[in-house]
Amino acid sequence: MAERKTGAQIVWESLLREGVEVVFGLPGGATLPIYDALAKYEYPIRHVLVTHEQGAAHMADGYGRATGRVGVCMATSGPGATNLTTGLATAYMDSSPVVAITGQVPTSLLGRDGFQEADIHGVSMPITKHNYLVTDVRELAQVLKEAFYIARTGRPGPVLVDICKDVQQAETECIYPEEVNLPGYQPKLTAADPEGVARAAQLLNLAERPVILAGHGVIIANAEDELVQLAEKAHIPVATSLLGIGAIPQTHPLSIGWGGMHGEAFTNYALQESDVLLVIGARLDDRLTGAFSTFAPKARIIHLDLDPAELGKNLRIDVPLVGDAKLTLRELIPLVEPNQHTSWMEQIAEWKRDTDRRDLLAQETDDLVPPFIVRQLWHLTDGGNCIVVTDVGQHQMWEAQYFLHVKRRSLFTSGGLGTMGFALPAAIGVQMGRPDETVWVIAGDGGFQMTMGELSTVAKEGLPLKIAIFNNGYLGMVRQWQDVFYNKRYASTALYNPDFVKIAEAYNIPALRVTDRAGVAPAIRQAQAHNGPFLIEFQVEPFTNVYPMVAPGKSNADMIRRPLPAEVEEE
Repeated sequence: MAERKTGAQIVWESLLREGVEVVFGLPGGATLPIYDALAKYEYPIRHVLVTHEQGAAHMADGYGRATGRVGVCMATSGPGATNLTTGLATAYMDSSPVVAITGQVPTSLLGRDGFQEADIHGVSMPITKHNYLVTDVRELAQVLKEAFYIARTGRPGPVLVDICKDVQQAETECIYPEEVNLPGYQPKLTAADPEGVARAAQLLNLAERPVILAGHGVIIANAEDELVQLAEKAHIPVATSLLGIGAIPQTHPLSIGWGGMHGEAFTNYALQESDVLLVIGARLDDRLTGAFSTFAPKARIIHLDLDPAELGKNLRIDVPLVGDAKLTLRELIPLVEPNQHTSWMEQIAEWKRDTDRRDLLAQETDDLVPPFIVRQLWHLTDGGNCIVVTDVGQHQMWEAQYFLHVKRRSLFTSGGLGTMGFALPAAIGVQMGRPDETVWVIAGDGGFQMTMGELSTVAKEGLPLKIAIFNNGYLGMVRQWQDVFYNKRYASTALYNPDFVKIAEAYNIPALRVTDRAGVAPAIRQAQAHNGPFLIEFQVEPFTNVYPMVAPGKSNADMIRRPLPAEVEEE
């Protein structure tokens, strides 16, 4: 006969069966039975205590992105559960595998507005792949099995399991199911329809100006090798979305950068002028396409995605392909013919030369500007031999422009939701998932303050994170929009910042402040050499803007660009 266990024990037994090694959480009244079971039975799962539940969700997200396994976070009922929602929405938009376990008031108090009751089942419904409210201990093991299955299969995403407190305390026979039976959810990793694949190959073989646009789905599907094989065989340039960075090494001759609102100008020109565009695992959202009606107007569009809901959602698609990126590319590669596309590659090279002439680093200035720091960091990490986790804002765009990612899964950022405060907690999850890697946090002074309490978690866990704060004294990207579109009326964007060096030192984390270019390289080297966490505050020039920039609702062809230096214009 199966042994009888409490619901709290079943939670940890289930996590063990799913191979979970670490859980990020903060205990409270409605999860006390779960935490007591962890202590009483000494389950071999590492629990990381966070300072805010939003941080727990971002940590689970970062862990999931970095490892490809399901990240797990835990919170109590009411405010504990609602604090998870920003992190769950972030994971949902970026297709990260997460299981969130929350405590709930006892079943006898459901719907009675009891202390710390919140309908997290209803609240989280639009921002999770699926969710559960467990009111019967006999269903708990099955629910947890399904939650992990749903989170990691098909298009990954977050799943929330809300467990009433009396369910955690009740006993039942503990039988963890071996299988799930979900008739309405049967994801299958198969190649796309052969006829569609053949049609796609035909278009690519006839194309004169083809471009591959690789999104985050390439990375999730582990299809990077197949992407490069296809590009090299047919000599097709590869652009990426922001989250697709790393799908092809950015030093590869066929890599043409990333496109969109702040993407490379030459990349946007290539996308706009292409005659066949193969989109793989990208949502084609507004930040990538600009005005939908003006994106790639000359191109026949082939869109390959695992999620059929993405096909035709924003753009008219000529060849929709529903299937796994890796398996479908394996079917497509033999059908594609070798081709040099010489004149097309020369045109893209000319656009790139024009982009390089406008580069901020090509202009004479002694100011400490973020692009200089990012490029120095790239050089001093042996050409990008590290992982970077960014927050959201100007620094995020500069990292994507000036740090050339050559490693797989080496850039983690909040793309779809654009969540300020993401970087530090997500990097904690990344570091715990990949403990042998060097992990750098790049954050702005505004976003960093939203979750900087997680420095406590960094110090407590002894994580060797390297943290770079770009302190420009503003909510930089918002200030830039005020600069460009609101006649320099900087309403509520100037920040009153703390002394970040003293903040770090308060947590016994060594820190430096850098105010000029000469100090950048020594500070980075010192951080790299230190075997624990290290923080650098870079006091950067406050009014540097990110270029190019596409105004909201405008075409990617109508970029606002940095002017050419005067001497280049004279030539």
